[in-house]
Amino acid sequence: MPDTTTGRAFLARLARFGVVLGMILLALIASLIVLQVAARNFFDAGLPWADELARFSGIGLVFFVVPCLAGRQVLVTVSLVPDLLGAAARRWLVLVADMATLAFAGLMIWSFAEFLPRAGKFLTPAMRLPNWVYYSLALAGCLVLALIAILRVVDALRGHDPTEPYRDARDADGLPL
Repeated sequence: MPDTTTGRAFLARLARFGVVLGMILLALIASLIVLQVAARNFFDAGLPWADELARFSGIGLVFFVVPCLAGRQVLVTVSLVPDLLGAAARRWLVLVADMATLAFAGLMIWSFAEFLPRAGKFLTPAMRLPNWVYYSLALAGCLVLALIAILRVVDALRGHDPTEPYRDARDADGLPL
């Protein structure tokens, strides 16, 4: 079992915190939907800020949960081919998948670098937030995803199990409960 450095342990805790934050954001989305329905049906009032806040929460939900899933290597996968291969070939496929995740995160960060300086100064229609604030959760999630992907690639190249720091002690195989 590889030694988990302080940085990797912190990143794993940060990824797990992303799941907790995602659950909070999901509860907020559900509450905003109920509030919006109640306001329209009982008070004949629309709440455009509630729709915008729900979209903001949905963006945060996705981009804060994905790093934890990537760390555990439980993103959407087709495991037919890896299940048929031996352990060495399976490790190479995991490395390729982690490199693809890193490429995706890099492209997202690059697109934010291109997009946010121009569009970041405009305000959202209902909440009047600058776009850079509105998309900050997505950018933060992509940065964490990139760090996790880099460390997974480094661990795989060193011959260590890249999923080890992200395993949940409550589950023997590291999959989410």
